[in-house]
Amino acid sequence: MVQEFKANKVEDVAACGSLIVGYDNQGYQEDGNADAGHPQKGKGKSKNKGKEATKAVGIFELFRFADRLDILLMLLGLISAILHGIALPLVMIVFGEMTDSFVSSGIMPNISIAAFNHSSTDACFEIPGLDLEGDVTRFALYLMGLGFAVLILGSLHITMFLLAAIRQTGRIRQKCFHAILHQEMAWFDSVQIGELNTMLTDDINTIKEGLGDKFSIFTQLISTYVTGFIIGFIYGWKLTLVMLAVCPLFIFAAAAWTTILTTRNNKELNAYAKAGAAAEEVLMGIRTVFAFNGQQKALSKYEANLNHAKDAGIKKTVTTSVLIGLQHFLFYGAYGLAFWYGSTLVIDEPENYSLGRVLIVFFSMAIGAFSLGQGAPNLEGISKARGAAYNVYSLITKHRPIDSSSKDGHKPDSTKGDIEFKNIHFAYPTRPGTKILKGLNLKVLSGQTVALVGASGCGKSTIIQLLQRFYDPEEGEIIVDGHDIRTLNVKWLRQHIGIVSQEPILFATTIAENIRYGREDVTDAEIEQAAKEANALDFISMLPDRFNTMVGQRGAQLSGGQKQRIAIARALVRNPKILLLDEATSALDTQSESIVQAALDKARADRTTLVIAHRLTTIRTADVIAAFDNGVITEQGKHSELMQNKGVYYSLVMHQNSCRDNESDEKTDDTLKEVKPSENEQKSVKIINRNSIKSKKSNMKHQQFASSEQEHTTEANEQEKELEESLQEISYSRILALNKPEWLYIAVGLLTSMISGAVSPAFAVVFSKIIGVFAILDPDLKRQRTAMFSLMFVALGAIFFLSYSIQGYMFAKSGEILTMRLRGLSFKAILQQDISWFDDHKNAVGVLITHLATDASQVKGATGIQLGIMAMNFCTLGAAIILAFIFGWQLTLLILCLIPFLVAANFIAMKSVLGHATKDNKSLEESGRISTEAVENIRTVVSLTREDAFYKKYMEHVDKPYRTSLSKAPFYGFSYGLAQCIVFFVKAAVFRFGAWLIVHCFMNFENVFLVFAAIVFAAMHMGQSSTLAPDYTKAKISAQKILQLLERKSLIETYMEEGEKLSNFEGNIEFCNVKFSYPTRPDIQVLKGLSVQVNKGQSLACVGSSGCGKSTSVQLLERFYDAVDGRLLADGKDYKCLALSWLRQHIGIVSQEPVLFDCSIAENIEYGDNSKTVTQEEIEEAARAANIHDFIQSLPEGYNTRIGDKGTQLSGGQKQRIAIARALVRNPKILLLDEATSALDNESEKIVQQALDKARQGRTCIIVAHRLSTIQNADIIAVIQNGQVVEKGTHNQLLSKEGAYHALVHAQVQR
Repeated sequence: MVQEFKANKVEDVAACGSLIVGYDNQGYQEDGNADAGHPQKGKGKSKNKGKEATKAVGIFELFRFADRLDILLMLLGLISAILHGIALPLVMIVFGEMTDSFVSSGIMPNISIAAFNHSSTDACFEIPGLDLEGDVTRFALYLMGLGFAVLILGSLHITMFLLAAIRQTGRIRQKCFHAILHQEMAWFDSVQIGELNTMLTDDINTIKEGLGDKFSIFTQLISTYVTGFIIGFIYGWKLTLVMLAVCPLFIFAAAAWTTILTTRNNKELNAYAKAGAAAEEVLMGIRTVFAFNGQQKALSKYEANLNHAKDAGIKKTVTTSVLIGLQHFLFYGAYGLAFWYGSTLVIDEPENYSLGRVLIVFFSMAIGAFSLGQGAPNLEGISKARGAAYNVYSLITKHRPIDSSSKDGHKPDSTKGDIEFKNIHFAYPTRPGTKILKGLNLKVLSGQTVALVGASGCGKSTIIQLLQRFYDPEEGEIIVDGHDIRTLNVKWLRQHIGIVSQEPILFATTIAENIRYGREDVTDAEIEQAAKEANALDFISMLPDRFNTMVGQRGAQLSGGQKQRIAIARALVRNPKILLLDEATSALDTQSESIVQAALDKARADRTTLVIAHRLTTIRTADVIAAFDNGVITEQGKHSELMQNKGVYYSLVMHQNSCRDNESDEKTDDTLKEVKPSENEQKSVKIINRNSIKSKKSNMKHQQFASSEQEHTTEANEQEKELEESLQEISYSRILALNKPEWLYIAVGLLTSMISGAVSPAFAVVFSKIIGVFAILDPDLKRQRTAMFSLMFVALGAIFFLSYSIQGYMFAKSGEILTMRLRGLSFKAILQQDISWFDDHKNAVGVLITHLATDASQVKGATGIQLGIMAMNFCTLGAAIILAFIFGWQLTLLILCLIPFLVAANFIAMKSVLGHATKDNKSLEESGRISTEAVENIRTVVSLTREDAFYKKYMEHVDKPYRTSLSKAPFYGFSYGLAQCIVFFVKAAVFRFGAWLIVHCFMNFENVFLVFAAIVFAAMHMGQSSTLAPDYTKAKISAQKILQLLERKSLIETYMEEGEKLSNFEGNIEFCNVKFSYPTRPDIQVLKGLSVQVNKGQSLACVGSSGCGKSTSVQLLERFYDAVDGRLLADGKDYKCLALSWLRQHIGIVSQEPVLFDCSIAENIEYGDNSKTVTQEEIEEAARAANIHDFIQSLPEGYNTRIGDKGTQLSGGQKQRIAIARALVRNPKILLLDEATSALDNESEKIVQQALDKARQGRTCIIVAHRLSTIQNADIIAVIQNGQVVEKGTHNQLLSKEGAYHALVHAQVQR
């Protein structure tokens, strides 16, 4: 409603002055609330605004990427915009002179009232010297001529500027993405990834708006402003000076509206951004929230933030409503002033002033002032474009010291693979004070395998990044085959290097395409062979779509081991001369690792290989082992030599050996230790807990790998359409029922809306009456009547100001309360769903956050505000039609026949142009996904030298919306011109017919103006209001989504308090022939009759290969899912019979990658028990038990230290120990340890393992582990294969059986 009245401001002038309509064209302006409720977008805009104030490109520099054709288009558009702007005030002259002719027809004193009852078509009287029909015919032709000119000029300048803007932003987007892909890594370290994605979408769209229609319309409005004031001074300088006194008020009101709306909008966005961030954090860690019964705490935090958003929303709407009411008050007051002073001038200076001249001056000035005021949003759009362009253009022109797109640099014909590091000194550019390498010297001969060992942070991974030339050293040089790598072509260098890292990044495409990223020209047979060598073929063959299976974002549909094997296959097809292995097998289970390690050993043949390893037995056969300490290599040689030297390497080996089990061979048990990802890798990789990974079943089969990606995209789009189609149809009354608690606000709002609606026809009556006054010959009576009607204008303005302000407050309250309530209910409903619901890709975190942000805020547009607009329009249209039929039914019938043209013109223009931004944005979503994926995984993209592949892929997706935009630009331009000109033709027809009616005594001139003003004014309200139809459609869909969510019954109700609560729970657990399939993969059975029992106080260790069902059993114990068949018992009671929250209260869990929240350490630990207020003493006791208390106390803020998003301020070991403390603070009866130490280095692992051993005492403990040395003391070891327990017993018992467990141990020993 706010937007509607903004659009109607100038049209009030147009309608009542019989001038023009629609040139404000709201469709080309930003919707003030377009981004409301979206946390990220809101924050981004607020941030950008601060930048724009200080840094912006010059107005001409904004067009720096325009070519000659663009310049020609813009020059043509500029001339057209100026002429369009001039054409509009010219209509005032035509209207003013036509008004004089009409008034003259009513001045004859001898015309009897009976004459107007004459029904003959012949002229009932003649006025000497006045040919009304002839004069009005001439004026009608003028109007039609101007209408055609406006149609052509309006269409032309919008089309020209849109075409030029689309062409330029296409070029800018292309150059910007190219520049991003080829920046050096130091630059990526210093920027936020989200900022880059914003730059490619929001910033470039902002530039497009500034280059396109906003610039064009601003030029048109300024032309109108200047021309209007010139005409005002020519036709009546005295009245112009008086009007100039009030013009600043118009300009101030229009500018203040925009400024305050922007400020309030930003405050609302920022307020909701906090709630959105809180919701996102909860949903990202939903398993942790459920496991620790944190739903109520999450809901309370979210609702507290929603209150701030509600208050900000109310203030925004109320403020804008008051300002809009004030604008109308000033507008009506200006009418009163103009007619009052104008009548004085007409009486005192009849030779210089007539009613026509008064109207010419007034409307010229009013149109000019409003044009200037309305230029503010467009000028703001241009300013925003200049600010956005500063960042984008700076990036495009930024010098890149390491540029992979550069053709410079030597490209040797052949590569041997000799590498030498000479006196390398290096510190990361983001941490210049922390030196990583301090004089490194290392020589690697062609074909050698050199292993790099040392503690975390010693510089091993840094060497690999320097060799790939992600960075350049501060001192020293890196030599490859006798060439300093700085003299080599960057892309050529990286093409000859293959890398496999601990946490490999896969792209959101098929398995085949991911492997193909290793080498573009690889055949399908080579892909299959590489998968076979990487031990990936077996699991790929089991998938429904085999190599055409989509792996999800970052490979989220696969387990860690599966991702690792695909990454190894990707490296093997590359056939590089230099191979870099950074903990390449650490994520694999024992059996897979031995096979993959053999494949890697084979791949190392005839290649120069650098290996990073914490697991020292994997590198004993290396030609050279280089031991790092404090940024330098302290010793190097073969394994046997270094063991004799008893230096750093010897210490590392002995440290690992000291951690082994006494029963294992001392030379091999150290291989049972896994490692932590390198520091830099952790920063760039978001590790996905494999326990939460579910595969998506595809319904399609493909013959060729290469064709699968596009078809999967199509399938995803079809699924999205199916989702909308599956929404249950709901009635409007049901949507209104959502707002039922606020009925009193809505009722008062409706009453004031009707009053506001009644002002419009009342205004038309007063307007026609005051024009009629000028036909009165008595000067005193003319003064008296003019003063009376002028005061009526002011009174109408005051009524509208009060009614609209009250209406705005009422609908703001009802709408924002509804929004807050629906968001709260939606979030609560989301937290009630079971984990299988979250596994569905349709309920991804990003999707849910977007729904929370937008759906609830859109629903309010269908309730109170929608009713208010309907009531106002009903009142306006109803009163207008009644008045019109009373005072001139013949003219009314003609106008009613022409109204559809007015409504259609405005509707087409508004709808098409509103769509021109949204359609483009929708088309760019897929390209946005590609750019996001490339930028977030830039290290992988760069190391694979696939920048050009992503660039090409991005441009392919951008090309379609680009071409569509070019083809649609003329249509947008024509619709704009049509909306501008159609009213000219309507007025020509109406006034020509009106003149005929007057001449033939069917009406008098006063009634002609009354009928025209009433009907046309009401019609324009309808035309503007019709643009709310898309909003209602969106509101209805949003309401359907919300109601569907609220009514959904979860399979496992997370808030459920029903069920039995055992008074003396001991912690006995039994799986009885449990069968289970994940709901997203019902045809793949994970557990196939699992049976195992563990009694209170015992430790049960589950071992087996990846995918055998170990972690699935942990999720069943947390009751994230229910078994498909069989029973899960706790103290002999069926799990399903126990109260869920009570059950989870007695279970503590520590996983491989614990989810911590962005709050203090104390708050994270106390999150372990949400059933009560945890005391500081209890927190510290749990921290001591987890061996983390001393570390926390050493921090400056102690337990109040904030740990950052997902605990990024802490190391892996520190996070793990806080997670242990969190699990222990609730004093659980059952402790679940799911690979709790596998991601840690040896030193951290030893500390954490001690904490875990202490935590296990007196509790039932269930452990999932690949590293068998960590579970040899377990009371029961269960070996799981294919979803069943194949053997169980103690370590010694199982070894003596020489079965599956013996094979697992033997496989690790052999390593």
